[in-house]
Amino acid sequence: MAHSARSPGVFATAMTHQSPNGDALRCAAHERDDAARTCQAGVLHVLDDTPENLLARVATGDQRAFDALYDQMAPLIYGVVLRVLRDPAQSEEVTQEVFIEIWRHAGRFDCDRASARTWTLTIAHRRGVDRVRSEQAHRNRERTEALAMVPETSGPAELAVDRESRQRAVSALGRLSEPQREALELAYYGGLTHVEIADHLGIALGTAKTRIRDGLLRLRSVMGEEVNS
Repeated sequence: MAHSARSPGVFATAMTHQSPNGDALRCAAHERDDAARTCQAGVLHVLDDTPENLLARVATGDQRAFDALYDQMAPLIYGVVLRVLRDPAQSEEVTQEVFIEIWRHAGRFDCDRASARTWTLTIAHRRGVDRVRSEQAHRNRERTEALAMVPETSGPAELAVDRESRQRAVSALGRLSEPQREALELAYYGGLTHVEIADHLGIALGTAKTRIRDGLLRLRSVMGEEVNS
């Protein structure tokens, strides 16, 4: 992905000017205070290019700050998205969506709650998982449509059982905890290994394995309860 080859029109249709935001400007003030503390021998080292400061400027509609932030963060964001989607073309699309969201909502960034890197990469991860879910939903619809076209020789009873099984699986997945559901989706929809899931979520490998194992056990239990109910 050529992150530096940015077309000015890529974001033009989605970007609208924003007024300064209190949290973002307060973060910028913190950055200036930090910069002042780096003053040595009367020389002030201004940290204008930190992601935190750039986000504060983006919140005011500063296009140059946005370009600088793009150059800094695009490779990292693309990497996060690619690890979820495993598809370079889709990852490029989602990376652009992430930056559109950053442009629109930079004013929501609060440096007291997270670093700029964490904030932006969290958006990237969420967007990547959203795309995985969207693609899976699309595949499910296609399977459902294909199933509806199966000749009657398959038998209505068999078709009814298959539909019921899928419905139970979807219902059971919704009853898992968010950490369990996220780990299972990354494993089975995203195709990530246990090590990749642990690294992607920033958790220990043992924790990732536990979430997947417990999620599968819970899934089977819930589906069994629904069958017996």
